[in-house]
Amino acid sequence: MTEATQTRPAALPRTVQMLYQVAMPQPESHLFEVTLRVKGWSHNLLDLKMPVWTPGSYLVREYARHLQNFTVSQGAARQDADQASESKLTWRKCSKNHWQIETDGVSEIEIRYRIFANELTVRTNHLDATHGFFNGAALFFFIPGFEQQPIQVTIAPPPEWRVTTTLPPSGQTNTFVAADFDTLVDSPFEIGSHQLYEFEAMGKPHQFAIWGRSNLKIDRLIADTQKVIETEAEIFGGLPYDRYLFLVHLASQGFGGLEHKNSCTLLYSRLGFRTDDRYNAFIQLVAHEFFHLWNIKRIRPKGLEVFDYEAENYTPSLWFSEGTTSYYDLTIPLRAGIYDVKAFLKLLGKEISQFLTVPGRRVQPLSESSFDAWIKLYRRDANSNNSQISYYLKGEMVSLLLDLLIRAKHGNRRSLDDVLRILWQKFGQSGLDENNVGQEVGFTPEQLEETIASVAETDLSEFFSRYLHTTAELPFDEYLQPFGLQIQPESLEHLSPYLGLAAKSENGKEIVKFVESGSPAAQGGIDPEDELLAIDGLRIKADQLSDRLKDYAPGDILSLTLFHQDELRTCSITLGSPRPAAYQVVPVEKPSIAQQKNFKGWLGAELAEL
Repeated sequence: MTEATQTRPAALPRTVQMLYQVAMPQPESHLFEVTLRVKGWSHNLLDLKMPVWTPGSYLVREYARHLQNFTVSQGAARQDADQASESKLTWRKCSKNHWQIETDGVSEIEIRYRIFANELTVRTNHLDATHGFFNGAALFFFIPGFEQQPIQVTIAPPPEWRVTTTLPPSGQTNTFVAADFDTLVDSPFEIGSHQLYEFEAMGKPHQFAIWGRSNLKIDRLIADTQKVIETEAEIFGGLPYDRYLFLVHLASQGFGGLEHKNSCTLLYSRLGFRTDDRYNAFIQLVAHEFFHLWNIKRIRPKGLEVFDYEAENYTPSLWFSEGTTSYYDLTIPLRAGIYDVKAFLKLLGKEISQFLTVPGRRVQPLSESSFDAWIKLYRRDANSNNSQISYYLKGEMVSLLLDLLIRAKHGNRRSLDDVLRILWQKFGQSGLDENNVGQEVGFTPEQLEETIASVAETDLSEFFSRYLHTTAELPFDEYLQPFGLQIQPESLEHLSPYLGLAAKSENGKEIVKFVESGSPAAQGGIDPEDELLAIDGLRIKADQLSDRLKDYAPGDILSLTLFHQDELRTCSITLGSPRPAAYQVVPVEKPSIAQQKNFKGWLGAELAEL
């Protein structure tokens, strides 16, 4: 407890008015100019705190580091030259994200500050001459003890810029009302000359707000998005919102999505829609973030039931919230008819290949990966692939096995869909308030496992113990076999001997980016950031490495010359046997009638079509 908190009065006013104004008079400066007016305050101290993270992105990002020009004055005072100094109030900073104001009984306080916004991601703020975008956690303060109070936000945009958000309008121009601070954080704003496209799905209004020039075909996207919405709503029995916004940023680089209860933000390559593969990747992103409006925004782990915006919020269950969502973003476009079963199995093979080629899967258990999201997933380094596994990726693989287990036992009459429906009814819609709105209750890891086991009608304690809490290998073939499928590694015949490093050309230099633990390269003393120079006295380029190694056989010893921290070294390395880098999901030979039936019940197609 800080000294500032200790001196705070025990009793607080029951209600106050919080009115924000967000202006951007010079967008090219990347500075949002924010004014907060607090009305009805009746105590001598006012604490303001800024979140350090935002839900859906599990890393302490220290949003307060972008704040500058903080000033405080009496809200009702005249701001002429004679009285400006008299109207100012004393304040102090108590911690990295905590400001405390001495109000001395003043009932109306005006706080002004600027936020630098030049980071185009789905979880931050971006302001330039073309648009303004912000997330509430990265822009607004909350007043401790008043998080449940309504908050008004007025946008003062440049001329001819429009304002798009899911917050309801107040009746005043460009003014909106958030029911509480959680809602404010959960409602991003897009301000600019972005394109707006209205469409309906299941009788409810939806919007695409798209910033950035691109080769996107909007008619195709809308039609396919309608299919995604209908397919996902069928699982849960309807749509739990009145309207929904897809906020899309199309830029030269970047990829990502962030879910909200009534909207999502998507970042994608502006020219990434030309081929079917790239277009389908975007549809998967749409399907993923939209699925989150149930799975994690309304069905969420106990550790995320009430958000603590000042610190890490721990849960071992992100494998389900994110990993299961990743499994469904692969299956939903298939169910919706956007791509066929061959495309689905090709994509599934790529996901399995990625999983089976990450050595960190043998080091970090899945539940630990979820729990340690705050210190590992978003803070990758040269050793990350050796030491960790993504809860998105392994969670997707475990969800695949669970779905297949349930389907095989019950002849496709039950599936992971049933688990989600029960969780939705039990936790997402657990009780209704006076407005007939569901009150979400967080689930514990034990409740999640019990729900899955109840649908499977099987004791899954050993399954969860092995695949959530240990690094045991996932038995893909065992679970795929009842559906007439198996995992097939690529042929080793034409592969290079195993060296165990990855390199990349950077500024005319060939730089080692990754060295697999225990590999010939690691045993030879090669480190990330070493500069490769030559193999057996002949210059080597990063993109030539694989071909050069084909001139050697397993067991051969080669001399690799490099710079290690500017010191010239030559390492002797004994090459290992080739290892597969890719796997396919293929039919078994002579599938039985039962296998063919299971396959069709799962994927809606004939196994013979493959």
